Amino acid sequence: MDPILRTMWLANAASGAAAVAVRVPGPVLMGESGRVRRDAVVASDLEVVTITDRSVILTWTTRTRNRAGRLRPIGADTEVRVGPVDGVLRVRHFDAQRTPFHWVEIDGLEPGREYRFEAYSDGNRARSARTLVTRRAGTPESTGVFRTLTPPPGRLLRTFALANDLHFGEDSSGLLVSGLVEGLRHATAHYPEFMFQAVLDELRGADRDADHLVVAGDLTDSGTREQTCAVRAHLDTWGVHGRDYFVCRGNHDMPPKGEADHFGAVFHPHRQLVEYFVGGMRLIGLDTTRLRGSGGTLDAAQLDRLRELLAADPDRPTLVFGHHPVTRHAAVSNPGGPGFVLDRPNAAALHEIYRASPGVFLHHSGHTHRNRVTRADSQVNVEFLEVAAVKEYPGGYTLLRVYEGGYMINFYKTRSAAARRWSTRTRNQYLGLHPDHALGSCTDRNHVVPRDFSGLTGC
Repeated sequence: MDPILRTMWLANAASGAAAVAVRVPGPVLMGESGRVRRDAVVASDLEVVTITDRSVILTWTTRTRNRAGRLRPIGADTEVRVGPVDGVLRVRHFDAQRTPFHWVEIDGLEPGREYRFEAYSDGNRARSARTLVTRRAGTPESTGVFRTLTPPPGRLLRTFALANDLHFGEDSSGLLVSGLVEGLRHATAHYPEFMFQAVLDELRGADRDADHLVVAGDLTDSGTREQTCAVRAHLDTWGVHGRDYFVCRGNHDMPPKGEADHFGAVFHPHRQLVEYFVGGMRLIGLDTTRLRGSGGTLDAAQLDRLRELLAADPDRPTLVFGHHPVTRHAAVSNPGGPGFVLDRPNAAALHEIYRASPGVFLHHSGHTHRNRVTRADSQVNVEFLEVAAVKEYPGGYTLLRVYEGGYMINFYKTRSAAARRWSTRTRNQYLGLHPDHALGSCTDRNHVVPRDFSGLTGC
């Protein structure tokens, strides 16, 4: 993480950490003697991650206390009960295989319907962690109730996977101010590699079935040739660049000082806008990076080119992606502040261009490592969506399912054993505040937007 962001994170987060710790007491398990039971299983960190029209995904962790009284992961069984809100709860999933890192998908649900749910491990009901994002009033975790989405009308045309912040080559996650908090390291593997491979493996599965992958920057940790070639090799095992997958540059993809532009040689040059067409939809990738620094900008040539492309066909459904978020809402709500996102003059210019281009429906960005829908700066019918990082908690990707009558957004955590373990470990980054920053609200992660895509073709 950039040094500026690390510093501001501490300043913005300290009061919130104290407030959460005071409001929500941790679980205390007592034996008959009144002493804390060290062998008891604690099922916590419950998160209702994904809610589609026909499925729900829940995750949680089981722990027990060691001799020092500290909670450590322990294997337990996995059980989920689900039923209509006005009906009977039934066991919809049970797995006797013991794991500390529980990931359950329940499908076969009805669209637009409310359901009650309960999750258990070894008979202990899973509860949410001390995070406001899951414990605030009205969340599925606090109410025990969720509502499935109602999909847009018409046929499903295409499915895009939106991802970002792979950070290939990174060896320490969650760094804060140097010397204050050490980053997390993996003892035996390169975590950016297995976290991204988990994404690629899932996207071709029948239950995800993504047609295209869009990666909005920070594919590498420091833009070296080795890192850039390694991530390209992984992507090429999944599909063809410019047809199946599409990328743009992030600030971490800039070359080390004094070296050639490796990202430019492997993908496309610095400050170059890219345009693609799939099934009648247009994808435009922006290069929002500066030569040095974490903040974003756009040069005049890219803005002119974007304006020209959109003006020539303003009603064509268009997905724009770039690494840096662009709204004022993003500027004031991220821990790095306004200097961490796209600069205000260029953000205003983008809004002006979008106002004259009604076909632009979504702007996908990364950089902040969080799931968040932010408010537009002006009256434009564009969704500004930030997607959490692949390489750390919550560790996943967003599926954009395009129907004839609109689109559905769903965020998914990756589910491989290695990914679940690493995501659980990195959720405690940044003094334990990372979930409140990164997970995003249930609505940020899962929602439906009506649009007219009837002119598009399917796969």
